[in-house]
Order: sequence, then structure tokens, then C-alpha cells
Amino acid sequence: MEVVSLVHSFVYTGLLICAFLLGGPQPYTFILGLTHGLLWIGMSITAILAVHYRVINLRLALAITLLGCIAPFFGTIEFLLQSHRRKLAEAEAVTS
Repeated sequence: MEVVSLVHSFVYTGLLICAFLLGGPQPYTFILGLTHGLLWIGMSITAILAVHYRVINLRLALAITLLGCIAPFFGTIEFLLQSHRRKLAEAEAVTS
């Protein structure tokens, strides 16, 4: 999910660039918009199932589902923060 979230952020960045800086050239804007929407739906469904099976926590799922439609950067940032926290906790466990 972390990799897909990162890809989703890149797709969304491309969509913003196409739509606002390049004047909305078609079909690129449509393809990027459709890709963003489908990725968000897929990530949301996956996040809900992942919370149910306790693979990810609720905070991450909320960042993906609620904030992901506006900007998928929130989910990507939360993935990176949790990954960093997990690595720090593992490092502390090894040194203790």
C-alpha cells in the first residue's frame, strides 16, 4: 500500500500540473484524473479492509480515505511517518 500511495501522489501531482499549469490538455488531464479517482477508491477499500484485519491503524486509514480524495499526499506522509516510527522502535528494541 505504501508504494501505491506514493504512485498515487505522483499521479495527483501530474494531474495538478496538467490541469492548472498546462491549461488542461486533453486526454492527459482526463487520464490522470481518472487514474487518481480509481486509485483513491482502491486505496480506500483496501485501507478499510486493512484496518479490519489490523494490518494498518485507523489514523492511517483515515488519512487515506478522508483526506486522500482531496490530496493523496496526506496518506503518503502518514505512511512515511509510521514507517520511520516503526524503524526507530525496532532500533530501540535491538539496543535494549
